[in-house]
Amino acid sequence: MSSVAVIDYGMGNLHSIAKALQHAAPEVEVRVTAKENEILTADRVVFPGVGAMRDCMQALQQSGLDKVIKNVANTKPLLGICLGMQALLSDSEENGHTDGLNVFSGHVVHFPEPLFDAQGEILKVPHMGWNQVQQKPHPLWENIPQNSRFYFVHSYYAQPDDASVVAATADYPDAFACALARNNIFAVQFHPEKSQAVGLQLLQNFLHWNGQV
Repeated sequence: MSSVAVIDYGMGNLHSIAKALQHAAPEVEVRVTAKENEILTADRVVFPGVGAMRDCMQALQQSGLDKVIKNVANTKPLLGICLGMQALLSDSEENGHTDGLNVFSGHVVHFPEPLFDAQGEILKVPHMGWNQVQQKPHPLWENIPQNSRFYFVHSYYAQPDDASVVAATADYPDAFACALARNNIFAVQFHPEKSQAVGLQLLQNFLHWNGQV
């Protein structure tokens, strides 16, 4: 039986992610864990997160899980979700300035305010709700139609230094990177566990992915 470890560092709706993973692939063992050996021996790893970047990084550093995630990023399929994606960047504007894990070179920035759509109407920040995602070729998009809608909740977004790592964009109102990918790493700004059928398909694709593009 293959296994997936959901990293538990005290931030994120781990129950909903674990439940969605189990639903997407009932044959896979789902471990919600903060234990280094359980994470490193799993076949795949999910790095979720909600909340503030500073709290996230403090929790990771205090537990030593920052080093574990960097290890995983070099060794096996890793899926970052929401704050888990942002933490993989070099740093964030949140809380003034917060250093990230620097797995992807780049920055996390706040949506500019005020923000207007093409009709001059104000767009709310945080960006919350369903939005279309424009995919770039990657195995994790298999059986997911182009421009499918995924569920977002965020005020900050990723600006990677290398445009080639952008695996998808969404518009709010301008295009921003909502998925990053390199080698065995895939990370998304949206919440697949809240995105109904297409979200479950993405999780299923991840749970059957060998980490190769």
